[in-house]
Amino acid sequence: MTSGVGVWRWIELSRVHKFAGSMLIFWPLAWGMTMAAHLLSMSIKTYLFDLVYGLIGAALLHSAGCVWNDVLDREFDRKVERTKHRPIADGRVSVQGALVFLALHLVLLVALLWPVNPLAWKLGLVVIFPLPGIYPLMKRVTYWPQAWLGIAVNTISLVAWSALRAELTLAAVALLTGCCCWTLYYDTIYACQDKRDDVKVGVKSTALLFGRYIKGGLVVFAGLMLTCLTIAGKSNGQQAPYFLITIGGGAAHLTWQLLTLDPDDAKSCLVAFESNGFALGGIIWAGLFSDYLLA
Repeated sequence: MTSGVGVWRWIELSRVHKFAGSMLIFWPLAWGMTMAAHLLSMSIKTYLFDLVYGLIGAALLHSAGCVWNDVLDREFDRKVERTKHRPIADGRVSVQGALVFLALHLVLLVALLWPVNPLAWKLGLVVIFPLPGIYPLMKRVTYWPQAWLGIAVNTISLVAWSALRAELTLAAVALLTGCCCWTLYYDTIYACQDKRDDVKVGVKSTALLFGRYIKGGLVVFAGLMLTCLTIAGKSNGQQAPYFLITIGGGAAHLTWQLLTLDPDDAKSCLVAFESNGFALGGIIWAGLFSDYLLA
């Protein structure tokens, strides 16, 4: 029993049990990889291997980011109802122990990155170290930490793209921009869960910035996301399945989210947030994958 409790605190710290977060990092990687594979006519065997490889990397990157976030935010977390029982905040994991755990993640991430070409290697190091490293500090100084988070978690799409093509194109940049708009969308929803506590402890977010105009902001972010994905698709030579499933299906799902979301209800916000990781990301990938198979 004691052993199980001991293991669980590390699972909680890494958020492995909350897989929606890992999927929100994985999907941009999968989208970038699938768009590049479409152009290169990559074999399905190689594509699927690389996809699983990327999923492992995305899960490790998500866990590493969570550990680092909890180390820096431990004083804030103790004052917020939703986070006060996180392992570092409630004392079940020491800061020193968390840093060792983080170091293990970083070693594994660098090892996964090792075989790629020079461009992907350089981008990958930026994705592993400075971008997520700085993110927890942004919520202390700006109401737009979600914008930095978008860059931090979605530059992985360029890593996946450049690992296959060793160059960046308009399609890759448009995809990254669309992914960043997506993060602004879903993380604003996520931040709505803690609005009252964030005001008390001094944490900033787009949820607080927009106030009663949150839904209007979300509509703008969703529209920009779909516009960027459309530009990326046209630039990359995507065909009908992409525009029907990715753009059409994505628009339909975003509309459902916006119609059913209550920004003042924490449970509603969590459902909408998780549906991005478990549903919307998959819808967008399904159009890309269908296009890849039919190319």
